[in-house]
Amino acid sequence: MQEPISVLVVGCGNMGASHARAYHKMPEFKIVGLVSRGPESRSKLSKELGGYPEFDNFEKALESTQPQAVSINTYPDTHAEYVRKSLESGAHVFVEKPLANTVEECQEIKELVQKYDRKLVIGYILRVHPTWKSFIEIAQSLGKPLVMRMNLNQQSHGDTWEVHKNLMNSMSPIVDCGVHYVDVMCLMTQAKPVSVSAIGARLSSELKDGMYNYGQLQVRFDDGSVGWYEAGWGPMISETAYFVKDVIGPKGCVSIVDKDPNRDDVSSDNVDGHSATNALLLHHSETNSNGSFTTEDQLLDTTDEPDHQGLCDLEQEFFLRAIKEDLDLLPHLDDAINTLRIVLAADESYKTGRTVNL
Repeated sequence: MQEPISVLVVGCGNMGASHARAYHKMPEFKIVGLVSRGPESRSKLSKELGGYPEFDNFEKALESTQPQAVSINTYPDTHAEYVRKSLESGAHVFVEKPLANTVEECQEIKELVQKYDRKLVIGYILRVHPTWKSFIEIAQSLGKPLVMRMNLNQQSHGDTWEVHKNLMNSMSPIVDCGVHYVDVMCLMTQAKPVSVSAIGARLSSELKDGMYNYGQLQVRFDDGSVGWYEAGWGPMISETAYFVKDVIGPKGCVSIVDKDPNRDDVSSDNVDGHSATNALLLHHSETNSNGSFTTEDQLLDTTDEPDHQGLCDLEQEFFLRAIKEDLDLLPHLDDAINTLRIVLAADESYKTGRTVNL
């Protein structure tokens, strides 16, 4: 039996804790340390998992444990530095999105991945989600062009608002969350993005100068497809239509819907609900001679899908496969760089008030 892969978990907040739980129950991995700047989150997580070495400094932890893999789940402004140092130490890397703050940093990281022949997986959780895979496949069957409408607004308050304000020290909501949904749009269209425009608003005096906590981007593709993504964070954000996932093509449309509109267990501030789908609603546009639809709408039940922890488990199973089976991850990396380029262009559009050609 092969020795387990030693992994250093960096960042012990929501995502870091979920990934640590995945490593903990996988015999193919062995956690060699938990790293966070503050002691509360890592001590709580270490206690939950039965006790792991704790560190408050990434560089010291990396040198001390010499892991074969590093899992980076910190704030985005640290990602590029931590990924570089991990690759240079000879470790494979899992990193939460986005990979870096600039396209230039991403390109530098790509060169290091190739130089050291290591595996790099970026946490695009929707790519391992069974229902989202079906959502993408159905969208691809609707013809061209596609109209893709997506948002994820969060009425955050308390601790979650504090997390969002920390995130906005480096990037806006349409950049931080936008990479997920623009990635989905690119997968649906399989087309080249040609231009991006965006609008936004600063709805809180608690943000640093120049930052905005509401934004909407619009992207055009060379096949005629168009998509928009909207994201707002904060205690002032509306709960109305906070979760729209809808795709329209010449042959019909498909939407992620909640079968039970009276449910009260999901709010925009609940991270477990961000990846939940509950059902897909498929509508066909073909009509009879009398104008009636030839096919009834189909409601595809997805309530047996993995929960948030289950999806994190799937991400780490993919990370393991990438290492064990020597998977070619350069297309995955190129896709991540492309989606970051698009959302950063949206950020530029908001700041300049102009459409950005890609």
